[in-house]
Amino acid sequence: MNWTSIYESRVTTAQEAVQAIKSGDRVFLTGNVSVPQKVLGALVDYAPNLQDVEICQALTIGPVEYAKPELAGHLRVNTMFISANVRKAVQGGQADFTPVLLSEFPLLFKRGILPLDVAIIHVSRPDEHGFCSLGVEVGLTKSPAESAKIIIAEVNQRMPRTLGDSFIHISRLNYIVPVDYPIVEMPMGDEGDPAIVQRIAEHIVELIPDGATMQMGIGAIPDAVLKYLRDKKDLGVHSELFSDGVIELVNAGVLTGARKSLHSGKIIAGFILGTQRLYEWVDDNPLIELHRTEYINDPFVIAQNERMVAINSAIEIDLTGQICADSIGPKLYSGVGGQLDFIYGASRSKDGKPIIALPSTATLRDGTLVSRITAMLKQGAGVVTSRNHVRFVVTEYGVADLYGKSIRQRAQQLIGIAHPDFRTDLERQAKELHYL
Repeated sequence: MNWTSIYESRVTTAQEAVQAIKSGDRVFLTGNVSVPQKVLGALVDYAPNLQDVEICQALTIGPVEYAKPELAGHLRVNTMFISANVRKAVQGGQADFTPVLLSEFPLLFKRGILPLDVAIIHVSRPDEHGFCSLGVEVGLTKSPAESAKIIIAEVNQRMPRTLGDSFIHISRLNYIVPVDYPIVEMPMGDEGDPAIVQRIAEHIVELIPDGATMQMGIGAIPDAVLKYLRDKKDLGVHSELFSDGVIELVNAGVLTGARKSLHSGKIIAGFILGTQRLYEWVDDNPLIELHRTEYINDPFVIAQNERMVAINSAIEIDLTGQICADSIGPKLYSGVGGQLDFIYGASRSKDGKPIIALPSTATLRDGTLVSRITAMLKQGAGVVTSRNHVRFVVTEYGVADLYGKSIRQRAQQLIGIAHPDFRTDLERQAKELHYL
């Protein structure tokens, strides 16, 4: 039987496909901007017929009707990264959170630690050989999809065909739901005070050498950094994700990948988040390769990139260098993501630069201004990057290089890049703790 016959024999509706899900099943849901909207909507409608179905996911973009309270006992989310749309459910105990490094997320399913009954994925239309591309979300989806007993796939005419380790054959898809809707857009760089973000970005750019390979996380700061790199030469990308900002650098001849020591000449990532312009640009673009996250985020793979620059953020940092990036005190907020993978990988890279960047202050809901550089982390705060892994810390007030520095030296440097209004109090607390 040729692949077109297989395809036609497996085409069905979303409503029929979700009936393959049984009570007690564990279901993988592909995420980021690739959430399969039609199948997920059908699952929500079908949920009253099911009991104790676990939905495993990482970051998802869009509404989460499947996590609403009235579906308790039918569907329950188990997320490995707390995105904004499930944060309330996790904090209220209506959804579960499983902490795990992003590099090990796919391995939970691949190694059978969390055996999968069903994977719901979102792919491009098949090529002439019957292969679909996983499109904008490859890294976190490829291995879980291969590990599931049943695959339900939305085949979207508008999903870009990305290259790399991104393909799955029609014969692997048990239920095919043809769809035609635009991929969700997620522009970067809208959050934070633009003036502060700019100053932080300018400090970071000074740390980036010509020929560097960069990791860029989600948010305004990594996006802003890209705007100040026009004078650099032969930059490259090895990152769990990238967004629209890389297009201009490629067009300007700045981002060539020519001096990369791994995957020379290629932009390497696990998934993409951005606008329709980006999705059209990556379509069938041989410059781009998307790979599994257990490869992309492996610190020992990352370290093979010479001059590796990793840029990550934090919620707060204490005067010894402990980085909290996943909680506000004991209240779970996000997850480790790829921060530790890339901080450690960049630190092992020849001439690498692991960077934690954050505004010096945060404004609470009541308008109170607080320092993100603190004498001690809040009680119950999670340590994502330990004081043993941290190196460069950047705020709008400058750069602290903590590597090889004593606690006294660290405290001095971090107080020096704190907001001026908080420096006197930080010095007092540091002396009480015998740091100074």
